[in-house]
Amino acid sequence: MSQENVETVGRAIAAINARDIDAYLACCTENVELLTPMVGADYLGPDGIRRFLTDIEDAGPDFRIEVQRAQAIGDSNVIAFVRVRSTGRASGIVTGAESTNVYDFVEGKISRVRIFLDRDEALKAVGLEE
Repeated sequence: MSQENVETVGRAIAAINARDIDAYLACCTENVELLTPMVGADYLGPDGIRRFLTDIEDAGPDFRIEVQRAQAIGDSNVIAFVRVRSTGRASGIVTGAESTNVYDFVEGKISRVRIFLDRDEALKAVGLEE
């Protein structure tokens, strides 16, 4: 199951990059949660995910997530080290940031995504420490 979870994360990120809400939601449980400190908002359920995609499109239409590395942690978590890039719609400024995302799984689907700006916090969240 753990390798399948890593593959599901890959499909979910590809769906975000393609702005394909249906493909993203197909990877998730009905009550999926996206918890992100970057915009100070939590996105809950399908409506929240739709709002997330609208928010990133509004802020930077070329927003992309690049996976640097993803690995399964047991049967119910995946940790992904990612880089986010985008060009501000209003400012034209190109930005990039790294984050560590923790994906929680229930029955093979993403139930929660926690985005950490501090890598050590993410590692602690899944019981790993460097």
